[in-house]
Amino acid sequence: MRHAQAGNRYYSGPVSDHFDGTRFFNPGGEEPRAFLDLLRWRFNGARATWPSRVESPYPSAVPQPRIDDLRITMVGHATMLIQVAGLNILTDPVWSERASPVRFAGPKRVIEPGIAFGALPKIDLILLSHNHYDHLDVETLRQLHAAHDPLVVTPLGNDTILADSVPGMRVITGDWGDKVAVNERATVHIEPAHHWSARGTRDRRMALWASFVVETPAGRIYHIGDTGFHDGINYREAARLYGSFRLAVLPIGAYEPRWFMKGQHQGPEEAVEGMVLCNAAFAAGHHWSTFQLTDEAIDAPRQALLAALAARDIAASRFRPMLAGESWDVPPRA
Repeated sequence: MRHAQAGNRYYSGPVSDHFDGTRFFNPGGEEPRAFLDLLRWRFNGARATWPSRVESPYPSAVPQPRIDDLRITMVGHATMLIQVAGLNILTDPVWSERASPVRFAGPKRVIEPGIAFGALPKIDLILLSHNHYDHLDVETLRQLHAAHDPLVVTPLGNDTILADSVPGMRVITGDWGDKVAVNERATVHIEPAHHWSARGTRDRRMALWASFVVETPAGRIYHIGDTGFHDGINYREAARLYGSFRLAVLPIGAYEPRWFMKGQHQGPEEAVEGMVLCNAAFAAGHHWSTFQLTDEAIDAPRQALLAALAARDIAASRFRPMLAGESWDVPPRA
């Protein structure tokens, strides 16, 4: 862990093309909008009404201990269990009732987790994309540390948060372009995403955000926790570096209104374009139907995704907007 110095509570390190010495940024991209824009959005009167509780059409999943090939199971929002080549991976794990720094306010879960916490198989690895509360939940991480002692791979600065909140958790941090050998069969590459970070009002962009590429004998997986589309730059670069992917795990929700969300959350149409640009054979859609973060209706991401696939004559079976409890044995690349 690199200890932060004055000006940045999480990280200190050399200036780079995405770090100015105090804050991280998106090269050539957009940064979060100002507070007045936030107020303009929150009081626009366009927020759809979500149900307070919904039932998934899928029963709570009970995963097998290990999978030799590739299976993905939706827990909810950005939390997914990826079982690949004998490795059990959780992405951005959140089992809490709210995505919030407090238990009495903030976005509330409308659907039960698709896997009961006690039904999890032994978790080997957590991919932690950034520090927003709907992705980094310290209470869930404490429980995972106690029950599974997993390794966490996360971008720069987030180790400081975990060291304070979950003492003893095994954490490896890296910058964009770094890689971590998880075992003799799996390597995780830390790659760019177009997003930002904050846990409060005074730490904006002080910890890095990232996507991940997981290389295994069962195929290559591209996982993005949160991203704006950014003209497809990062998708094209992923294809240049890695050639193709068996599976891309892509966010499809929390995108309205576009004038406010475009720089941080891609929409379903952009997710389809991203799948094409990065040469993914299949894609799993997440970041929807669990916590209401933005204005669109609860089912709008699925409807928009299916329409975008049809418009491009892409089979709906290639890109699944996954619901809590749903498991998918991902087919091999043709």
